[in-house]
Amino acid sequence: MYTVLVISAHPDDMEIACAGTLLKCKERGDRVVVCHLSSGNLGHEIIPPDELRVIRAKEAEKSAAIGGFEVIHGGFDDLEIYDNNRESRDKVVEVIKEVAPDFIITHSPDDYMPDHTAVSRLVFDASFTATLPNYPSKSTGRASLVPIYYMDPLAGVNFVPTEYVDITPYVDKKLEMLNCHESQIVWMRDHDGIDFPDMVKTLSRCRGFQCGADYAEGYRMCQVYLKGTTKRLLP
Repeated sequence: MYTVLVISAHPDDMEIACAGTLLKCKERGDRVVVCHLSSGNLGHEIIPPDELRVIRAKEAEKSAAIGGFEVIHGGFDDLEIYDNNRESRDKVVEVIKEVAPDFIITHSPDDYMPDHTAVSRLVFDASFTATLPNYPSKSTGRASLVPIYYMDPLAGVNFVPTEYVDITPYVDKKLEMLNCHESQIVWMRDHDGIDFPDMVKTLSRCRGFQCGADYAEGYRMCQVYLKGTTKRLLP
């Protein structure tokens, strides 16, 4: 049994990119923890940020309950996360040390928007920083240096997976979880003209074609010194 930590920017990022994998992890007995660093408070045309912040937290909790996942809210608002900011890095250090994951899933460094790319860099930096016993933090001790898997960016643009997870038995539940984020389904339709659930399902189908499954999710492992492994950690 593993402890899996997902560190994402916004409350719906997990459902989009890796919910099927996490459901499969949960079924094999893993502990699954999802940290949303940002509240998602700017993700709507009409709902004001203070109101949307509360709505999106509830949507995230509802979705996580379906999967049986633990949820951590990072406390930042949209576009307040910076990869060269110590407050942001220290928050991720605390999360990593408290959860003590066996592996981490986060955004690709080449994702499409600032919060995503900042989170990706923060996870890379903090995952090393958390291993230093003399780095000052609220949590005592140090974390282990563990593999990082980068998940698909939105619509899979400029992302070639090196590992796949067959999520065929879980795709309906993945979409059920995504549909908990009602505010974002409306936002994507009105702001971008996109049928959000259909787009997510279509990408899962595309990744499935690439690896011989009906539906799949794709990942790239962070390939740097000491972050590799001989084990198959993804389910």
